[in-house]
Amino acid sequence: MVFNCTDITAVLEKYYLSSTYGIEFCIGFPGNLLVVLGYIFCLPVWQSCNIYLFNLAVSDLIFLCTLPRLSYLYANYQSETLPYACIINRYILHVNLYSSILFMVWLSMDRFLLIKHPTRNHYLLRPRAALIVTGLSWLAVNVEVAPMIVLMIQDLQSTNWTRCSDFASLKGDVNTFGYSLGLTVTGYILPMLGLCGFSLKIAHLLRAQERVLQRRTISFKRPLRVVASAAALFLILYTPYHVLRNVRIASLQAWAKLQVCSRMYIEALYILSRPVAFLHSVMNPVFYFLMGDKFRELLWAKLRKMFRQTEQQREPT
Repeated sequence: MVFNCTDITAVLEKYYLSSTYGIEFCIGFPGNLLVVLGYIFCLPVWQSCNIYLFNLAVSDLIFLCTLPRLSYLYANYQSETLPYACIINRYILHVNLYSSILFMVWLSMDRFLLIKHPTRNHYLLRPRAALIVTGLSWLAVNVEVAPMIVLMIQDLQSTNWTRCSDFASLKGDVNTFGYSLGLTVTGYILPMLGLCGFSLKIAHLLRAQERVLQRRTISFKRPLRVVASAAALFLILYTPYHVLRNVRIASLQAWAKLQVCSRMYIEALYILSRPVAFLHSVMNPVFYFLMGDKFRELLWAKLRKMFRQTEQQREPT
């Protein structure tokens, strides 16, 4: 059997993308749905932290709903035949990608301000301020991703509306390589610096408190671990995707002058990085339980009450 390098991407799409997207949906959808319903029905008073977490969960939930369709198409060697579905799917994917890390930055900011202002007297710790920040965040992310709609429409027109391409394969009047680099800087690198910055600020603040109080502030150690874990999570999951996406787009440029097999191997590595980047939607529910004020207790109390009611109804009268 002779190996053809042009077949590697089709094999990865059929067996790797279809299975990983299916697994991510099966694990991530129930977790995020539980969080969304828990916030709606179990949380009587919302703090600023809860507003950021709720928007993060909604973003993840909407994105995860697109994965079954993608998994089915890749498993059957098919491309999305509905142009509007292609555009909406890719748009939701990238909006979630960049809104997730942005909301995590605001959560980190919230934890830092809460440690610095335990009485919640800072303006940014008020629910109204959180709603304003959330609205501006959604606006900023949509502005960042909006040029992609133009690229997708132009690319679909070039294939007579029959081929739904990934972002790294789009062709149009917009400079795809420049746009991807700009999106990487504004959507990933700057928020990543924000996450790392708040981690350092929290660590510095805790050290200062320990020196003043001459004891370990154990109650404030958890926010530092959570924020540092969030920074590490996005660094590990997002970096390979963004590096390989830009390398993939660069490999398609005329000035790259790469051979066909070299481009195929680069595309294969890029395909491998895509589900890894989207794992954040599966793992984010962990942060809801770690960072949500009293959310765990209220959710468990609600679930225990529901189970007791169910058992009572099953008991014979």
